[in-house]
Parts: sequence; structure tokens; C-alpha cells
Amino acid sequence: MVAKPAPQTPDIARYAVSLAYDAGIPRSALQLVTGGGDVGAALTGDLRIAGVVFTGSVPTAKAIARNLLADDGRPLVPLIAETGGLNAMFVDSTALSEQVVRDVVISGFQSAGQRCSALRLLLLQEEIAQHTIEMLVGAMRELVVGDPANPANDIGPVIDQAAYDKLMAYRAQNAARIIHEVPVPATGHFVPPTLMRLDSLDQLNTEWFGPIVHVATWSAGKLEETIAAANAKGFGLTMGLHSRIARVSETVETCARVGNLYINRSMIGAVVGSQPFGGEGLSGTGPKAGGPNYLHRFCAERTTSVDTTSAGGNASLLSLED
Repeated sequence: MVAKPAPQTPDIARYAVSLAYDAGIPRSALQLVTGGGDVGAALTGDLRIAGVVFTGSVPTAKAIARNLLADDGRPLVPLIAETGGLNAMFVDSTALSEQVVRDVVISGFQSAGQRCSALRLLLLQEEIAQHTIEMLVGAMRELVVGDPANPANDIGPVIDQAAYDKLMAYRAQNAARIIHEVPVPATGHFVPPTLMRLDSLDQLNTEWFGPIVHVATWSAGKLEETIAAANAKGFGLTMGLHSRIARVSETVETCARVGNLYINRSMIGAVVGSQPFGGEGLSGTGPKAGGPNYLHRFCAERTTSVDTTSAGGNASLLSLED
């Protein structure tokens, strides 16, 4: 196995691989290679690579898939891709507002919104929208942004200058729609945790990988229609629901086209083994990480069938019950 981290994270990857060595995995079975996209392209283009697991953006996942098919003489190579999503959370009028606000802050702003599962789109039933937004703004006022090495801080920076520039440009272009933003330090890659209003779901078609939560409303009786609109975006990683009506949970579970649905809880922090994680559509290929079928994706399944009668066998042995 060759482990290749993102170019921004070589140190933590090196530490993870060292833990694997300490656990007894032979160095001959696991090697670390660091670098940028050129290194990744060289790896996936090498004919000795027999399978790829990737976590990252949709464009990079598609580039890897094309690279794996570039050589006509190469066998088809298994690819497991886990990308991002627009990750909507639905909140109806029966939801407990305090719990909703807590889970929105966790899902949208922890890790500076840089989890693939993070909340991007908050969809509030009209009747409780204003009240919920007011509570959420109050909770955001309590957030402290700063160096994550200091336990007094709640939210840290985004990963690099490129991510910072992209997110800040998006915020500037949509400044009139910002409901609230959290103050940040003057230096560093600190993107203000932001709550941004949408007039409709049509205004969000791209994953913004940072601490930006978009909020829109839906009308009573239009839940299934709104879920269909979210599904139509093409992503299918995570979805959340806050409701105290079991029938609503059943409806969302039936209609949602996502890999992981979270009901009355935050949308991040899937636990390997008990909560297998992965998406569909533009959000990944499956099978789920931490699930029972993950390693099977890289196994060759072989079957042998023998006709014993053609070899002079006793055909009556095939029907002993008779």
C-alpha cells in the first residue's frame, strides 16, 4: 500500500503511518509518499497500482478515474472515492430549537467547516425560521475564533491561503446576504464563521468548503418537494433532520438520496464500524468506509462449477432427499 496525503498535510500523515508501523504493519507493506497533484497522477498512472481509495474533491476524483483508464492495456482498477456534498439539514416546526442550534454550530462550524460531511444548507420550516435564526445568531456571538492549539478557542483557520482566498471572495460577492459573521483575528487564514441567507435553493449549487452555512426556508406540506430539490443537486453525502414526529423521519429516510442521514443529532463525527460513512452521486462511489464491504472491493471473487455427471459420477448422489 502507498499512502499519499494532501500536499498540505504531510506531517500528520507521517505520524499516522508511524502508528501503523508501531502496531506491527511491516514497512514493506506500507509506504508514505508526499507531494502534490503531479505525484498523485504518477501514482495512479503506474500500472502496478491495483486499487485506489481517495478522499477529496469531485474534480480530482474524476481526474483519478480518467487516469486509471488512460492505458488501454491496463486492467480495470477498483476505485473508492469519497468526495463532498451540499449536505442539507431540514428542521420542522416540532424540533427542539436549542438542540437544533447546538447541532448547526457543531455541524457547520467545527473544524472550520472543513469536513466533507459538514452542514452547508440549513432548511427551516417557515413558521420557526425567524426564531431559530435569532437563537443561532446568539450562539454564534459566543464563538471564539483563534489558534486551535488554545483550548479556549472554538474554531481555527482553514487549511491554506488558496482556500482562504476562495472563501473570502465568495463572501465578498454575497456580502448583502450575510445574516451574521463571527469576528476573527487580523492575521492568519481565519475565515469568519458565516450565516448566509438564500432566497431559494437555486442559489447554491457548489460546495463551499469552509465555515459558511446557507439558510433557506420551506413551507409546511412541501417537505418531500424540498427534499427532491436538494436531491436534484446531484450530491449525496449527508443529510440532517430535526423533528419530533416519527412519520416525518420515515418520509425523509424514504426520499433522501444520501449515504448518511442524521436525525436529531449533528451531521459530523461518524464512528468507524458503527456508522459506516460514504456517499453517492457526486459525493462518492461506495462501499462505505468503516463498513463490512469495504475491503471486499479489492478482492477478486472466483467461483468453480463442476458437472460431476460428465465425469461418470453417481447422479443419484445429487438428489439424496429423493
